[in-house]
Amino acid sequence: MPGTLARNGCGGRVAARGLVRALAAVAALVAAAGCAGPGPAAAPVPRPAVEPARLTALHALPPVTALLFTSHRTGAEAQRKLAIACMAEGGHRYAPAPPSEAAGGADERPQPFGIESAAPRRAAAATSSETPPAPGGPESTDAYARALFGREEKRVTAKGVRISVSRPGEGCLAEAETRMFGDGRMRWLQVRILLFEAQEEARRDVEKDPVFREATVRWRECMDRARIKAQDPVQVQESLRSPEEARTSPVVAADLGCKAETGYLATAYERLAAVQRRWLDGHPDVGADWKRLSARQDQAAAAVLGTRG
Repeated sequence: MPGTLARNGCGGRVAARGLVRALAAVAALVAAAGCAGPGPAAAPVPRPAVEPARLTALHALPPVTALLFTSHRTGAEAQRKLAIACMAEGGHRYAPAPPSEAAGGADERPQPFGIESAAPRRAAAATSSETPPAPGGPESTDAYARALFGREEKRVTAKGVRISVSRPGEGCLAEAETRMFGDGRMRWLQVRILLFEAQEEARRDVEKDPVFREATVRWRECMDRARIKAQDPVQVQESLRSPEEARTSPVVAADLGCKAETGYLATAYERLAAVQRRWLDGHPDVGADWKRLSARQDQAAAAVLGTRG
């Protein structure tokens, strides 16, 4: 047989080698929870780990994430109008959707420490500003693509430490971005890449922080008292197979309860914020260029949209 099954001490079955990792995590967590004895017929209603207003404040603490998720909706709308006008000058109809009202909203920010509430998160608005061109329509022609995106060999690339992103080097999209950022256009893209990489790096580095590690130990001890074995809240989140399970699982109820009891999320976000601040202190040019180019974008957008004060 490709894998074996072993009975746990409660008489249930837990997955052994050969099963998918995610299913093994679910089996382990649920089996451990089941050792506490038969549960009630109705699923518990998990309480939030932190009250909503406090949670919003915690989300705002990490400064790198705050920069990444600052709304630039006005700038995006100005770029959209510039690109539409540019395409019209060449005889092309370009009609991208306007930027979402929710761009930069708190619900779009990462939640890197597992589940924070049993309530489902609001779905992020679609980010695509274009619909696929209809076969045989004017938007599917080479002339249309060249007017919008320019020539493929003219694309330009911004590089972070590990990630590279390319953009049109000519065409209406490039012209619109240049109107916003001038010769800082590629630096703006690079700054955003560096901030994204810093956000990911900080999440890894916070695992080494002694205060954060102590908070995880307290959370784990609380889960042990609930007779649920889990290494950390991320493992709990990764064990779930559906949004419905997040609302009804006794493991999630215990996770949220232990986060509330131990103050886990407050400690986690505070320590993540400290790690991100250290990164910004060590890379002052990134923060300075973000502020400079954001101001440039705001000024250019006001001129395009006629909102200059």
